[in-house]
Amino acid sequence: MQAIERYSFPDTTIPKAYGAYSHAVVAGDFVFLSGQIARHATGEFAGGDVASQTKCCIEIVVDILRRFDLTLADVVRCTVYLAAIEDFPTMNAVFAEAFGTTFPARSTPQVQMPYGAKVGLEVTAFRGSRRHGTQS
Repeated sequence: MQAIERYSFPDTTIPKAYGAYSHAVVAGDFVFLSGQIARHATGEFAGGDVASQTKCCIEIVVDILRRFDLTLADVVRCTVYLAAIEDFPTMNAVFAEAFGTTFPARSTPQVQMPYGAKVGLEVTAFRGSRRHGTQS
């Protein structure tokens, strides 16, 4: 039986957790990332419009994935949370540019977001045979 590994990345460029959660949980060949909103490394909400918040969320996700030697191309499932579904086209344009041609399966529900966030991003990545710890 494989162990479940939990990772938090304090004192890095990844925003500090503002609740009781891990930044990432590894179970078998999958890496599950907690939802991210647009925040600075200090944990302070970054604000901005939907496009800038989407870009910031993706940058945080890329930073976490990199620590597992993964990229957006390894993302198999994504949930994008929107505070206002009318922002879908703007978010989708930024998302499409970031993911290129390697689109994951995706859902985009409208939800009430914390701290006034307009967008949040949660992903699951597949790492297959790349099972060697994390990079700091």
